[in-house]
Amino acid sequence: MSVVRNVELAPPSSRRGLAVLFPGANRWRVPLSVLTLCILPWVLPSQALAVNVLIYGLLAVGYNLLFGYTGLLSFGHAAFFGAGAYATGIAIGTFGVNWFVAMVVGLAVAGFLATIMGMLAIRTRGIYFSMVTLALSQLVYYTALQASSWTGGENGLRGFTVSTLSFPGFSLNFLDPLVKYYAIMIVVALALWFVSRALNSPFGAVIEAIRENETRARACGYNVERTKLLSFVLSGILCGLAGTLSAMHLSIVPLDSLHYQTSGLIVMMTLLGGAGSFFGPFIGALAFLLMEDIFSLWTTNWQLIVGVIFILFVLYLPKGIWGTLISWGKGR
Repeated sequence: MSVVRNVELAPPSSRRGLAVLFPGANRWRVPLSVLTLCILPWVLPSQALAVNVLIYGLLAVGYNLLFGYTGLLSFGHAAFFGAGAYATGIAIGTFGVNWFVAMVVGLAVAGFLATIMGMLAIRTRGIYFSMVTLALSQLVYYTALQASSWTGGENGLRGFTVSTLSFPGFSLNFLDPLVKYYAIMIVVALALWFVSRALNSPFGAVIEAIRENETRARACGYNVERTKLLSFVLSGILCGLAGTLSAMHLSIVPLDSLHYQTSGLIVMMTLLGGAGSFFGPFIGALAFLLMEDIFSLWTTNWQLIVGVIFILFVLYLPKGIWGTLISWGKGR
């Protein structure tokens, strides 16, 4: 039995999700999600925190496509996040390309890496799949560590800045916090629209069938291996997109972005929000970043407090915050 079965996923939310709480609103889940994200800079303690919620929420959305909807537990998604960030930073800082081309390069590198890792990982199942993704991710980490002339080694990648987003006829000041937030939010909104369309397509139905019963899905004639690989690659590209946005936001790519602890952070955010729910990843990212922001002011051991809270969630709210709200709404 897969280790995924140890975590209770939300009900088939790619078909219902928000509509459970608000009947008839499923087709509006992307506009409603974007509308919710629009107000974050005005209600959170800082605009920098709001930007981080966008980036890490998108990162968790990418991971949720593989874990929450396909049922594959990966411990190596930091590789795609870091690869997208490094590729974008190197393209801007070393080769001097503009921000858009740099983002495309970051997505291409993340997609290529996801294809290679996916082709190797989907040959295994259960905990072996998780361990293979972890091992391959650490291979990427140590490769970046050794290639210090390109990546900066332990010091991370520095020396690049995106100050202006140039478009035909106008430009945006990317150093303005509000402009930066809403520029990133537009990219996130497009990613959410893509994910929503994918989940509403036959592909979305197949990956949920694989999650629920892989053997039966194969017996129904679906190409399970090819579908899992496609899900893996799309998940990696979305995580790579989050990495490109992170690099442009911070103007630095720390080596820790490739570390296995970042992979664990992605898993934690996804589970806190609700694996298998559409908006859950952003709720999870917001919850984690708020806890980090608050508890780090009290103690240097804030990870211990967050870890205890996470354990309590896994034990008593296994569907996460948003997944639990959906379940309560369904039971009305």
